[in-house]
Amino acid sequence: MTIEQPIQLTYLGKSTPAPGSPDEAVLDRVPNAHPDSPYLVRFSAPEFTTLCAVTSQPDFAHFVIDYVPGAWLIESKALKFYLGSFRNQSAFHEQCTVTIGKRLVSNYEPQFLRISGYWYARGGMPIDVFWQFGTLPDNVWLPDPGIPTYRARG
Repeated sequence: MTIEQPIQLTYLGKSTPAPGSPDEAVLDRVPNAHPDSPYLVRFSAPEFTTLCAVTSQPDFAHFVIDYVPGAWLIESKALKFYLGSFRNQSAFHEQCTVTIGKRLVSNYEPQFLRISGYWYARGGMPIDVFWQFGTLPDNVWLPDPGIPTYRARG
């Protein structure tokens, strides 16, 4: 694939301050060099943090984001900054997980995207949230997220 104009990226290769909120975060994208060959890309974010919408205590999650790109790829530093921008935001687990999934779909227009949010237990109950967009192409393998279900201490 030939790129005629240089891509302007917000974060990559630059020292830039992290965005203060998800609305301020820029989700850079780069052209997919193989849009004719469906394939799966996985991002794992094991240290996601946001604030509880009720208590303002920190909530932690391990996100697994699987997507089949269309014309665009997710630029990883922009994704890290976007996810990090939730650190001082209040949201319920479901709201946070689905909001992230919808924003990624809106910006990158993938053929398929699945976000799995494995939230760590607080108050004795973990909450796992899954959101999916599109249909996985027949010839693309979607591996198990690899995150064991919550087992407590035994």
